[in-house]
Amino acid sequence: MASLLDSKLIVVTGKGGTGKSTLACALGLIAARRGQRTIVAELGEQHRLPGLFRVPDTPTSGEEVELEPGLWSTSIDPDKALIEWLRTLGGRISVRMLAGSNTFRYFAAAAPGAKELLSMVKVRELCEGSREQNGVAHAAGAGMARDRSDPSPIAPYDLVVLDASATGHALAMLRSPRTFGAIVRAGPLAEQTQSVRRLLEDPRRSSYVAVAQGTEMAVTETLELEEGLRRQLDRDLDVVVVNGTVPRRFTREELELIAKLDDSADVVRGAAHMAHVVHERARLQQSQIARLRRQRFARGLPPNVLTLPMLFTPEIGLADVRGMSVKLERKL
Repeated sequence: MASLLDSKLIVVTGKGGTGKSTLACALGLIAARRGQRTIVAELGEQHRLPGLFRVPDTPTSGEEVELEPGLWSTSIDPDKALIEWLRTLGGRISVRMLAGSNTFRYFAAAAPGAKELLSMVKVRELCEGSREQNGVAHAAGAGMARDRSDPSPIAPYDLVVLDASATGHALAMLRSPRTFGAIVRAGPLAEQTQSVRRLLEDPRRSSYVAVAQGTEMAVTETLELEEGLRRQLDRDLDVVVVNGTVPRRFTREELELIAKLDDSADVVRGAAHMAHVVHERARLQQSQIARLRRQRFARGLPPNVLTLPMLFTPEIGLADVRGMSVKLERKL
């Protein structure tokens, strides 16, 4: 637990639909409870956390909103990050004009990794508090955004939790310093590129968490993610969280007794069928979790694989995420 939350940056990724955004929020809640000034950064035009915490006004991309004492959220739009950087070169050109120009489209296509890199530059700024061009001042009260027109410098966050894209896009973003660094070798952007690369490769400052489910496809993608991290950053996953696990409720003997039930009532037959379905699902999940642990252990890595239970609710609310954060804190 100490090693993970002692990082400046935790990157959370995994197969889409596994609950990584929920887990990123849970990690933020844990850190805030421990007294760390924490921000959860979402990518794209996502504002899930302000909605979850019922912030009255939807923030714009880049605003840092206090959700509750010690916990903030923001969103980073890669397209807007690129436009903002180009505006520093083009002076007072409007965002709309720049976004619609052929120059912008040609640059975005010709500079692989540019949008991803500039997004990571913003993540590094949250970690280090160095926002020379976009400094913001503190705002008081939960749900209040920072005033980005104020150039006052601010302190860095103790912890930045990056709710990254799904596996493939996340790997592209994480390798962007290496990709773009081969194009730009001098100047301020080259220095920023190297700073981001040092942050991502430093095990004392950054950690990587994968979220999976107990299915063959999700576990395979998690193992591929770890291979990609090793190739690109010489890093391994620090923690793998298998979300939505179902407990084994019956022994083999109990299932045999259930199978022998001779009752014409539909409710009994339905209950017996569901008992077998749930047992089989739990068995398959445990098989994939064991595979994940074996594969990581065979590669000389500590099998730091954690599980979180299935939440049987149609919609996950803030109370559910708080409960998940408590369970996760006990296991980390």
